[in-house]
Amino acid sequence: MTEDGIGVALRRREDRRFLTGRGRYVHDIVRPQQLHAAFLRSPHAHAEIVTMGTAEALASPGVAAIFTAEDVTGDNLNGVPCAWGISGKDGRPMKEPPHPLLARGKVRHVGDPVAMVIADSVKAARTAAERIDIEYRILPAVTEAVAAMAPGAPQLYEDVPGNLCCDWAVGDAAATDAAFARAHHIAKIDLVNNRLVPNAMESRAALAEYEHATGDYTLYTSTQLPHVARVLIGVLVLGIPERKLRVVAPDVGGGFGSKQVVYAEEALVTWAARKLKRPVKWVADRSEAFLSDAQGRDHVTHAELALDRDGRFLGLRVSTHANIGGYVSTFGPNIPTNLYGPLLAGVYTTPVIYCEVKVVFTNTVPTDAYRGAGRPEATYVLERLVDIAARDLGIDRVEIRRRNFIPRDAFPYQTPVMLQYDTGDYDASLAKALEVSRWSTFPARRAEAAGRGKMRGIGIVTYIEACGLAPSRIARQLGARGGLFESAAVRVNPSGDITVFTGAHNHGQGHETVFAQLVGDLLGVSSSLVEIVHGDTARSPFGLGTYGSRSAAVGGAAIAKAVGKIIDKGRKIAGYLLEASERDIEFAGGKFTVGGTDRSMTFGEVAGAAYFPPDGFPLDILEPGLEETAFFDPVNFTFPGGCHVAEVEIDPDTGELALVAYTAVDDVGVVLNPMIVEGQIHGGVVQGAGQALGENCVYDPVSGQLLTGSFTDYRMPRADDLPPIAVATQSTPCRHNPLGVKGCGEVGTIASPATVMNAVVDALSPYDVVHLDMPATPQRIWQAIRRAGQPA
Repeated sequence: MTEDGIGVALRRREDRRFLTGRGRYVHDIVRPQQLHAAFLRSPHAHAEIVTMGTAEALASPGVAAIFTAEDVTGDNLNGVPCAWGISGKDGRPMKEPPHPLLARGKVRHVGDPVAMVIADSVKAARTAAERIDIEYRILPAVTEAVAAMAPGAPQLYEDVPGNLCCDWAVGDAAATDAAFARAHHIAKIDLVNNRLVPNAMESRAALAEYEHATGDYTLYTSTQLPHVARVLIGVLVLGIPERKLRVVAPDVGGGFGSKQVVYAEEALVTWAARKLKRPVKWVADRSEAFLSDAQGRDHVTHAELALDRDGRFLGLRVSTHANIGGYVSTFGPNIPTNLYGPLLAGVYTTPVIYCEVKVVFTNTVPTDAYRGAGRPEATYVLERLVDIAARDLGIDRVEIRRRNFIPRDAFPYQTPVMLQYDTGDYDASLAKALEVSRWSTFPARRAEAAGRGKMRGIGIVTYIEACGLAPSRIARQLGARGGLFESAAVRVNPSGDITVFTGAHNHGQGHETVFAQLVGDLLGVSSSLVEIVHGDTARSPFGLGTYGSRSAAVGGAAIAKAVGKIIDKGRKIAGYLLEASERDIEFAGGKFTVGGTDRSMTFGEVAGAAYFPPDGFPLDILEPGLEETAFFDPVNFTFPGGCHVAEVEIDPDTGELALVAYTAVDDVGVVLNPMIVEGQIHGGVVQGAGQALGENCVYDPVSGQLLTGSFTDYRMPRADDLPPIAVATQSTPCRHNPLGVKGCGEVGTIASPATVMNAVVDALSPYDVVHLDMPATPQRIWQAIRRAGQPA
């Protein structure tokens, strides 16, 4: 281990440029003769386009071109593709209507793009867009999944009856019904997982240019997965040979899943750059982001848990309506199905589970991945239901969980819903969380709060997630268009410093620091000698990007594999120069040593010899250079888990709530950088708490208008909403990647909504409140108290 290697809480090297304003985002890039794009978007949720006139707009000052669906169709461009489809319980593929780049004949949500204006300034483009003369015939709209399936509901597509994209299921229905038939008690819950707007700090942006002499395109875009974007946008939408499109994702100011989606705007500016033979740039403002960025969650669920007389789980039955919005998004159908149903097993030995999900079209912005992507929704259903079961049976909330845990010696553990967990110790995580949160002394804190006229509650969640999506074989069986591997190339320069090219992308995770630590540790050199290059399809090998907490487990493993090849070649070089057999060469601490002797060479000396070999070097056996590429395709997901505890205080007179304490104990496997892990967990907890306490994307159910289209109405979490967050790890190394790491980027978001809401309901227990839907706003809490009357 080096002084700044694995396990060291090294400060993030990339933060210096961000904190001093030297980050380079798409918005910062300016190309010669650059034009600007603006989009005219539908003001209606559901309407037919009757006529569209562009003459007045085209005559506006500075306007270079206006494009509509007719132009797109004329150039034979394809629509926005779905990269991961699903099949229903009958085996038939989901309904996938066309998702046009610009609305053709009909709009299906407020914000649906209908025309693109190109001008010499942003102001000129937006002014001209307002001058487009368009006539709509407004149609009835529907914004809620359950309502969209009701008889007589407005239909978004003629060939999608009942607006049903897919009727999906996982598990054994008959076995689950049999378990319920013999149950001593059945706990039930109806809940809503509220829709969210991602709101990354940097709004989406794209800048494209075309080199007429070579036919090459370059697209700068704020994406989480540059290589995937190149295939989907270039090959599938525009018909560009893959080699002719370079995609560059420079610094990206947050993604949270919404920037792993491929959007029409990226394809359209790339196409327009060729049409106009000038660079074309588009940057969304915040209002536009609310109307066009893929949104998250939006489930309506009924769930039941069957228990025996001793409170042991016999079976789980879940029925969910998932709102997918007006179109099928890039990964949208996969989120409420394959990434949701299999996680309902949680950390428990529930023998049978059946989950069915109706994926439904509505007149809303499409939904897709949002931090956690299916796993927070599953955890919320399960952990709220476990609390209700404990209440129904009069069993302590901690005890009912402990009683149903998968034992430490039961791994690998096959769940009844697809997944096989490799390792875990849920009792240990629970014990540490109870200790750190001072669970046993909570009654004293509750009594003290009561003396101040406040109601204090405590909530607990034990959870698991599946991340580092894998393996490719299973992904393709589940509908993915390709594999889920990751790539890395490691180049050792003649002077001994190192450049690493990774297919993963850094947009806040700290890759430039952690991957450098990893390589430095494996090679026995300082991480300061290692540079990490990412986000450019012209420089890095093909990779799948960053999403699903996969960077360390999959991307890091690919880097480690490439470094292993470097060391293997270094042994050959050292063996020749030290006149020893390659088998006798040992590598440790940055030195190649002949075993049992003091003869050695430093890593730097071997690197120099690789490029400047001495006379007699066997070039027919060992080619010059020291550079290796590797791909890592994991055999399974990784399964982080843990236990979170939250405490809240409520003012019964106003409904005002304060989150006063939060503890997160997580098993993320081997910890590469403790400070970055803690930061990732903090961020995840805040995002999940934001959903529980304030964030809520609301559409008018009649008009389909977005009612929470700005930060005035959409309440983001603030620093003063959060208490200090106590973070601890209780790790069991992953067994199927070479680093033993799991994932940490989403664990906070997966556990915290249920943890906070369990605390809220506990605080309201004197009023016999059994459930409250998110977000727990003061108004909702005050109404629940008033409905209940006097406390028991």
